[in-house]
Amino acid sequence: MKGIVLAGGAGSRLDPITRVASKQLQPVYDKPMIYYPLATLMESGITEILLISTPDDIPRFQSLLDDGTQWGVSISYAIQEVAGGIAQAFLVGSDFIDGDNVALILGDNIFYGNIGLDATVRSFSLGALIFGYPVGDPERYGVVEVGDNGRALSLEEKPQRPRSNLAVPGFYIYDDQVVGIASELKPSDRGELEITDVNNVYLDRGQLQVVRLGRGVAWLDSGTHDSLLDAANFIATIEHRQGLKIACLEEIALQRGYVDSAHMERLIAVMPSSAYRDYLERAMSDAHTGP
Repeated sequence: MKGIVLAGGAGSRLDPITRVASKQLQPVYDKPMIYYPLATLMESGITEILLISTPDDIPRFQSLLDDGTQWGVSISYAIQEVAGGIAQAFLVGSDFIDGDNVALILGDNIFYGNIGLDATVRSFSLGALIFGYPVGDPERYGVVEVGDNGRALSLEEKPQRPRSNLAVPGFYIYDDQVVGIASELKPSDRGELEITDVNNVYLDRGQLQVVRLGRGVAWLDSGTHDSLLDAANFIATIEHRQGLKIACLEEIALQRGYVDSAHMERLIAVMPSSAYRDYLERAMSDAHTGP
């Protein structure tokens, strides 16, 4: 399976900080926001990744992430000339997808907890899969209603009377039908190709599965000043309590076997002195000494 990170948009809700760099390059505590969706894909076992962003921001992402080989993955880039909706990512990335299954994650979505994404990705074969996250205010989100068999019964965007309390986060998995479906969509009233319309096609075909995210899983959307601060405080609290970093791409690469210890030692050797380097040196030391 391949992975796409959609990191476009103007980030106008975060103005003026997004005049300097895109939303997904803003810090969430101790790492750029883009590290978190990349971590989600890497932890899912996905190593071929396409990052889609604006013409202005692509060079900045390339400077930060390079081609991914430092983490044992492949990162390529594509330009979204005009923000045309989430589903436009499948048209921009059609050559990259090239008939494979694909996972799409939004660049401002942060997941934490035991989600079991690796097993979910490995077992996926046909149709589409979305996630359902319980919230106390479902009327603010896209909402999915789920049947006993795990199939979606309905999808609603910001309903006044929600049929469930399950919001749909910005992480989606599709089979190779998705490019054809996206190519046949008509723009919505706001002139965009909507991801909900893609999901509704799969729903009508009886091919839209839902995985419920339960207790112990956090989903953070860091698209406003308050939610960006909340996300940073959440990450800081967990990291200080546990002494472990969230979305540390080097550590994930080592744990998943994408790189070996010698490769990691070379990476650390060229890093500037920082708390991040100190953490990786401790992680390497712990890996050598064992429990």
